Amino acid sequence: MLNDAFEVVGGKKLKGTLVPQGAKNEALQILCAVLLTGEPMEISNIPDILDIRNLIKLLDGLGVDIERVDDETYVFQAKNIDVEHLHSKEFQSNAKKIRGSVMLIGPLLARFGRAYIPKPGGDKIGRRRLDTHFIGFQTLGANFDYDEEKGVYAVEASNLKGTYMLMDEISVTGTANVVMAAVLAKGTTQIYNAACEPYLQQLCNMLNRMGAKISGVGSNLLTIEGVDELGGTEHRVLPDMIEIGSFIGLAVMTQSEIRIKDCRIDMLGNILPTFRRLGVQFEIQGDDIFIPEQDHFEIQTFIDGSILTVYDAPWPGFTPDLMSIVLVMATQSKGSVLIHQKMFESRLFFTDKLIDMGAKIILCDPHRATVMGHDFKSQLKATTMVSPDIRAGISLLIAALSAKGTSVIHNIEQIDRGYQHIVERLQKIGAKITRVEGN
Repeated sequence: MLNDAFEVVGGKKLKGTLVPQGAKNEALQILCAVLLTGEPMEISNIPDILDIRNLIKLLDGLGVDIERVDDETYVFQAKNIDVEHLHSKEFQSNAKKIRGSVMLIGPLLARFGRAYIPKPGGDKIGRRRLDTHFIGFQTLGANFDYDEEKGVYAVEASNLKGTYMLMDEISVTGTANVVMAAVLAKGTTQIYNAACEPYLQQLCNMLNRMGAKISGVGSNLLTIEGVDELGGTEHRVLPDMIEIGSFIGLAVMTQSEIRIKDCRIDMLGNILPTFRRLGVQFEIQGDDIFIPEQDHFEIQTFIDGSILTVYDAPWPGFTPDLMSIVLVMATQSKGSVLIHQKMFESRLFFTDKLIDMGAKIILCDPHRATVMGHDFKSQLKATTMVSPDIRAGISLLIAALSAKGTSVIHNIEQIDRGYQHIVERLQKIGAKITRVEGN
């Protein structure tokens, strides 16, 4: 799988139905939360992707009983946990592979009073600091230590105490981590400037079904009354809104008719209005999004006639994970748009690849790019490229599917980390894409 590449023959129209996978970002939080109880937890709609498989491997190493019911449903029971396993070379090596492993700290701290996690790996999209997580734990009364030589974070607490805290930044994983620690703390915890993402709402609602007392779910002020223990429950992961947005981008760029099924429209926030402003035509049919074949899509301007700016922001703002999709789409729009990627400083560097393909983009600085659309009068040209991160990877794949000729995309394990069986699913709707095995 390592060093595999995608060979993509572009310029073909696609047609068919796509079903979005379960949300990766939610599943990572939910799977960490199974450590909060010794009772069975049945989780469904889990995506079959590399990051999730790695996390399940970590849980298995810790002693969680895992039963796979079907392709997307598992039952987890964290009855007999071996906390000493956290020190093992095996655990430390596996935990480095996935950024989400940091969210094991909250549940381990809450239930067992200690956690040891190596500095996590993941994307090359800029610094993603973890201070918010550790400041949160310290505020609840935990001791924090970083062993620079081993590159291991150690967090310990004999008893966590509820308190008021103001998050220094709106961090989804940071909020999730602190919430999971606080549900079993003594007393009441208030978290202000908390993240409000659907993923987090799902986590809080699940914890409440397990017996937690969390109020203010969906707002930026969460109040958590600590309880002595939590029980088991069932939970279904939301469809992945990033994949839904990626599929809309795919339909538009290949001028294809595509239906996206079971989208949980009520949880998509600002995503669909943003695509409408970019000129994308679609219909909401029940819980499906139907994108008809369209020859043109015209970017709207602001009321005063100034150029549209699309920028990312914490929820309910536009998600940073879809900025690269918007940028790729804009290359074939009618009109211009300024893409302002505020939250990560290296996410726009993949624009070089698009410029090589013939896109008209001015990279103003690491955070801003101005795109002047071709309006399909000039097709992108096929090229060989390397995927720097998950979201840029899928954007380059979409660009390749719309381009004239055969493109090759390397470093596709970055795409495999976030999108399950993507080749097979796209082949079913007519995409000419093959996986070429590396050496």
